[in-house]
Amino acid sequence: MRPVLFLILFGVTGTSILSALGVWQVQRLAWKQGVLAEIEARIGDDPVPLPAEVSADRDRYMPVRLSGMLGEEELHVLVSIKRFGPGYRVIAPLTLDDGRRVMLDRGFVPTEDKSRSREIGAITVTGNLHWPRETDGFTPEPDPAGKIWFARDVPAMAETLKTEPIFIIADARSKTDPNVTPLPVDKAGIPNDHLQYAITWFSLAVIWLKMTVYFLRRNRAKSESDGT
Repeated sequence: MRPVLFLILFGVTGTSILSALGVWQVQRLAWKQGVLAEIEARIGDDPVPLPAEVSADRDRYMPVRLSGMLGEEELHVLVSIKRFGPGYRVIAPLTLDDGRRVMLDRGFVPTEDKSRSREIGAITVTGNLHWPRETDGFTPEPDPAGKIWFARDVPAMAETLKTEPIFIIADARSKTDPNVTPLPVDKAGIPNDHLQYAITWFSLAVIWLKMTVYFLRRNRAKSESDGT
């Protein structure tokens, strides 16, 4: 009986743990959907002036309308956009009418247009505050000579451009240059894999249960065979 009890305990414990993980992912899915809905609603709010003090946690995705002077200096972030191919995000300093200096993600240019001159000067732009989280231990160091970056690193870019660590991504209404395609903030880049994780955990629970039943039947058949 001991092998049978062990198999039952092993099967019930494993199935319970895997099922609990599946339930947890379903709960996380509901939470993430709520977060995404909130983000989508906030992105589409009416733009407001830039607050005197901003917070990466509180003000992420806040729509703003800014007026100022767009500087000539640029940083270029290497990207590949599905419908456009390889190219660069163009990051430029924007000196606001009140003297504050922030960063503007103007949008996308193809690789061949990286060195092309772009419109600068007085501008009114709408967009969203954002603090992208794109860097990790594998992100290459920027190329200072070519002004090429491999991720949007807000603090480091702010230091290079001598701006506040405030990052605005121009929205679709803001054509800062005819040859720059805005890449507005959206929720597409926010991962929501909880449904896949839930399916995986529940599938493993079913497999675990089936394997437990299989070994129980095998053990019973072996016991009956030994008895005869």
